[in-house]
Amino acid sequence: MAIDRFGRNIHYLRISLTDHCNLRCIYCMPEDQVFRPNAELMQDEEILLFVRLFASLGFDKIRLTGGEPTVRAHVVDLVRGIAQTEGIRTVTMTTNSVLLSKLARPLAEAGLKRVNVSLDTLNPLKFKRLTRWGKLEDVWAGILAAEEAGLTPIKLNAVVVRGYNEDDVVDLARLTLDHAWQVRFIEMMPFAGITDLQTTHVVTAEEIKERIEDSLGDLEIAHGGELDGEARVYRLPNAKGEIGFISSVTQPFCASCTRARLTADGRLRLCLLREKEVDLLTPLRAGASLDELRTLILDGIWNKPWGHGLADGVIPLNRVMNQIGG
Repeated sequence: MAIDRFGRNIHYLRISLTDHCNLRCIYCMPEDQVFRPNAELMQDEEILLFVRLFASLGFDKIRLTGGEPTVRAHVVDLVRGIAQTEGIRTVTMTTNSVLLSKLARPLAEAGLKRVNVSLDTLNPLKFKRLTRWGKLEDVWAGILAAEEAGLTPIKLNAVVVRGYNEDDVVDLARLTLDHAWQVRFIEMMPFAGITDLQTTHVVTAEEIKERIEDSLGDLEIAHGGELDGEARVYRLPNAKGEIGFISSVTQPFCASCTRARLTADGRLRLCLLREKEVDLLTPLRAGASLDELRTLILDGIWNKPWGHGLADGVIPLNRVMNQIGG
């Protein structure tokens, strides 16, 4: 079991399969983003070895992220290998859904349980402006394919950016009336590269909630007020789905954090919004034993910070979002 110094049981690992992406979302990376050479990223057998190591330490939940995880070569085989690892209970994925129309069923058959899909607007023109390269119809087709393949319950993640899509939150929330989906609104978080936009265009969860209630009526608290992962969850009256708010900036949920991240280049990142990392890939390639790697992991988890320092003006600048995996 991996316990940090605050007594939190860390058992949820988010693995970035690649820093590459087939979109260029404005809040994630510059349009001219340069990606790491594949040789510097974890190879398939290295990922599977790390999964076995983390599973041996009590990690039982894996989320695959990117960049965009579906652009990773052999992603279906990787999912199968991870899902078949002893001790791993669930394997899920965060994706932009562009390739899901083709990959949803193979991924489900390989053992993927569920997907979170990034969807910031239902307006095709705004979608293009936010993602720079994307087509809304491709994402929508992927969502429907994922639902048909049983990758449910589907969660839709919307990052709200002032001046871009704050007026779209009502249409997104309205999806929950007819679909058993969870639409989750995420406060934009600051990272390197595009920090000015990320800090000056934040729309708070409270403002988003007010916009939705002004148009669709009062939201009812769900799950007895308990967090669903990192989301505070509500329902519209008689809705089939749910509405979640991820308030990382204004209402952090650090006390209940159970997660760590493994970046595509093999660094154990202990908090999304802190720069502290533990290099695991370099020791592995230098011949470190499994016991030595376990010690590195456990020491890193023990020193996991309580939470971020945004309130004190501390912004992580060593990576942009696609290099971490969300």
